[in-house]
Amino acid sequence: MAEAKTTITGVSVETFLAGVEPPQRRAEAEILDALFRKVTGAAPRMWGPSIVGYGEYSTTYDSGRKVHSLKIGFSPRKPRHVLYLSSGYADEAEAAARAAALGRLGKHETGKGCLYVKKLADVDMAVLEELIAIGWGTMLRVFPEG
Repeated sequence: MAEAKTTITGVSVETFLAGVEPPQRRAEAEILDALFRKVTGAAPRMWGPSIVGYGEYSTTYDSGRKVHSLKIGFSPRKPRHVLYLSSGYADEAEAAARAAALGRLGKHETGKGCLYVKKLADVDMAVLEELIAIGWGTMLRVFPEG
């Protein structure tokens, strides 16, 4: 079986964030880190070279594939921030709450399990906090350990 590409590294989150370029992206990454810490109460860890993750979980799929990953997190990529909010595990009520919040968020795009934001100024930060809380709550419900 192939080894996971995204694993916990020994790099400190502070060191990683200090190296994010350009400076505006770095400042926004620091804001996201503070927001994720506030919502989750978890200390972040680096997953791979560029993902800041909060919490972790392990599971084995029906196929036998074993996964150890972050519960939620973000990556301050050059074109846009990528937020990993674990929407794939949402039940019907969580999915409805997420959809309603996304409608109020502001400029964003979504992908399979990801939320993409170019600039934090484009979104309502209170709604973003709500989305992080929904994702965190979902992961705590589905994976209470870890």
